Amino acid sequence: MHYSKRIERSAEKRAFIMKKKLLSVVLTAVMAATVLTGCGSTDNGTASTTTGSAAQTEAAASTDGKVYNIGICQLVEHEALDAATQGFQDALKDKLGDNVKFDLQNAQGEQTTAATICNGFVSDGVDLILANATSPLQSAAAATTSIPILGTSVTDYATALEISDWSGATGRNISGTSDLAPIEEQEAMLKELFPDVKQVGLLYCSAEANSLYQIQLFEAALDKDGIAYKEYAIADTNEVQSVTTAAAGECDVLYIPTDNTLASVTETVYNVVAPAKVPVIAGEEGICNGCGVATLSISYYDLGYATGEMAYEILAEGADITAMDVRYAPNVTKKYNAKICEELGITVPDDYVAIQ
Repeated sequence: MHYSKRIERSAEKRAFIMKKKLLSVVLTAVMAATVLTGCGSTDNGTASTTTGSAAQTEAAASTDGKVYNIGICQLVEHEALDAATQGFQDALKDKLGDNVKFDLQNAQGEQTTAATICNGFVSDGVDLILANATSPLQSAAAATTSIPILGTSVTDYATALEISDWSGATGRNISGTSDLAPIEEQEAMLKELFPDVKQVGLLYCSAEANSLYQIQLFEAALDKDGIAYKEYAIADTNEVQSVTTAAAGECDVLYIPTDNTLASVTETVYNVVAPAKVPVIAGEEGICNGCGVATLSISYYDLGYATGEMAYEILAEGADITAMDVRYAPNVTKKYNAKICEELGITVPDDYVAIQ
């Protein structure tokens, strides 16, 4: 009897031990599964985090310590070019923060100085060159075929770079933005404000290829409307007063295209045309503000900002500059110089905006 009870107790003990072992195995399996599941969750979380980090890295590609050095060659100081340079710098500061440095140099209107500046940028190994105006663009193009070059305030890249089969992109290490406002619309503005004009004087600097390009387009528009014209070309700023005096003495209205040389001496032009009572239609707002009555205006700040965005695409996103189409100002606005219009007794239509 006692022996039988011991057998039963022994059997119950063995059963209890087996149950404990089985429970242990089950718990171990559950824990293992939980760990595996946890590892799976951790892997997925890491992948998600990695993707997020990759997105952040891509969005701020330059924040890995790379500081971009950019050389800026501006032809001359005047309102339009200054605004374009500022817009360019602001765009890159907005995109790159402190990871961009600028070396801004002014060529003082001299082609040889522009060439020296651009060659210096190449020697310094800058990451990108901004050429502000046609002459610096040509100098930069001659200085390097490998460093990316962006132009701004350049009217026609095909003319500036002597590209005969123009397709929108240069196919070289050069792209940028154009400040070309529709020439036919500028001529239509002249005709709208001065319907009885007899002869138009076309005042420009012969050293600027893009100025001649605009003059030729303007002449074609005048020819279409049967309006007579005469060219008055200056070689440099020393000839402005004498050539402008001749033009004002022979013509009813003057037209000045987007011309950097004349943009830098608008006061001299004004001092000639104001006493002669000869109005000037200008190719851009800065010239109009100094000596003109009306212009078809673009924002040079916005143009420069768009160029800065292109620079970011090249430097931080790896865009191929050889395939980047030249970009244009999206909007143009009819603007007038209220002061000079009042002096000349000119009333402009309601769709013109006063230059502030």
